[in-house]
Amino acid sequence: MKVVSLNDVIGTDREVEAENGNWVSRRLLFKKDGMGYSVNDTIIRAGTETHIWYQNHLEAVYCIEGSGEVETIKDGKVWPIKAGDIYALDEHDEHLLRAHEGGDMRMVCVFNPPLTGREHHDENGVYPVDNEE
Repeated sequence: MKVVSLNDVIGTDREVEAENGNWVSRRLLFKKDGMGYSVNDTIIRAGTETHIWYQNHLEAVYCIEGSGEVETIKDGKVWPIKAGDIYALDEHDEHLLRAHEGGDMRMVCVFNPPLTGREHHDENGVYPVDNEE
């Protein structure tokens, strides 16, 4: 059994902020937890746009606060997102994530394969895959 409190993660090395200030991610479950997926509680800052392309991971994102949109690059389709919506990047979709000006979005993000917790987006918005056991 594992119990992780968000309050115990905030302010530690498990809380990672984007270099450009667009988001902050609190890493709750990692690869080392052995669940086969990882879970992050992520704040997307109001009025920001972030280019992301998880070429090595599938991601499901559940919005629990705020609103914004996701634009898939391959077809230019824009998907409105609000609290209570989930979107799944089931085709390694290259996308733009935008939070509306009115306030931050808070998301719960699940990754497969799981993240180690040390990842940072590269210049293409990609997380590298970790092959360590």
